[in-house]
Amino acid sequence: MSARNSVTLFRLRGIRVGVDYSWFLVLFLVIIWLSNLYGSALGVSETETYALAVASALAFFGSILLHELGHALVALRRGVGISEITLWLFGGLAHMTRDSDSPGTELRIALAGPLVTLVIAALCTAAGLALAGSREAFADALLLRRGADVSGPAAAFAWLGSVNALVLAFNLVPAFPLDGGRVARAIAWKVTGNRLSATRFAAALGQGFAYVFIALGIVMAVNGALLGGVWLGLIGFVLASSARRAAVETAFSERLSGLRVADAMDPEPIAIPADATVQRALDEYFLRYRWPWFPVTDAAMRFRGLLVRDAADAVPAEARAIRRVDEVFQPDTSGALQVRADAPLEALLSNDTLRRLGALAAVDDDGRLLGVVTIGRVGRVLRDAAGRRNRVG
Repeated sequence: MSARNSVTLFRLRGIRVGVDYSWFLVLFLVIIWLSNLYGSALGVSETETYALAVASALAFFGSILLHELGHALVALRRGVGISEITLWLFGGLAHMTRDSDSPGTELRIALAGPLVTLVIAALCTAAGLALAGSREAFADALLLRRGADVSGPAAAFAWLGSVNALVLAFNLVPAFPLDGGRVARAIAWKVTGNRLSATRFAAALGQGFAYVFIALGIVMAVNGALLGGVWLGLIGFVLASSARRAAVETAFSERLSGLRVADAMDPEPIAIPADATVQRALDEYFLRYRWPWFPVTDAAMRFRGLLVRDAADAVPAEARAIRRVDEVFQPDTSGALQVRADAPLEALLSNDTLRRLGALAAVDDDGRLLGVVTIGRVGRVLRDAAGRRNRVG
């Protein structure tokens, strides 16, 4: 899921939060489904039923977003950048700018989302019980029994608690790339000390569970549960594709052992000083080199972010001689625009920002700009590495 296929909702700490176009289809289907359930169970007016269904559906997707924000918050605290969070057909995705650097980091990031979902499920269940007034009434609300003597909010909270419990259980299935699969990878990584072999193990688990989901989906569809069967089969297909892609990337990563980001960077980057005027940036950089953007550095050559040509052009002509670059540039608050020069080259294979932007800033431990990594240079290094391995073989 990328920005090209989704609508931006807002930005949080530099992280773009959006919804894929497929999300609108799912939202519509969930609202229709809940409207029918609430209508038959509560016996309220169509307007109240529809309003309750809309509120419940939006609250559910809000809980999915909170789940992904849980992953993102822990990732940022562990030094892993998040480029964007996208809600789509099968839930949500937090796009990390690089892979975890240790089993502990992998485990903490993987468990953060399920812990958020657990809290949401517990709070919604508690609210549903309180509003229902008794366990028997809550059970009626939970099962949405026809003629249930409960209020609309009680039924909504009961449903939200149950659906978040299902999301929690599903996410903890050890099928990579689900959260449970990432937990399995973290454990295998800790035991073996090898991230690549751990990823291979987790990917194999993911493919196995994916085929189980597909088989169960077929059985459900044959036995009359067509919608549920098709949905489970689709989930299995997506899991199988993701796990297979992870296995292929792991096999390729093994061929890149020993190569670093520094091997694919331009060691003589052209950067604009943060204290330069916009006019100087246009005259000495954009008009001279004709590039769409440049890295911005401070006086100590620490990477600060990017200045995009459109942002410079947007400054009124009469103000360009006094406006400074650090007033109009795009700051790298999340770390998504940079990568450590001593990081393994294979870390770039899953880097969403590199694919989207076409380049990244390569920095040292102190954040000083050492070079610029482009997709073209990475591709050349990968082809050279593959050629050398083939000749040796």
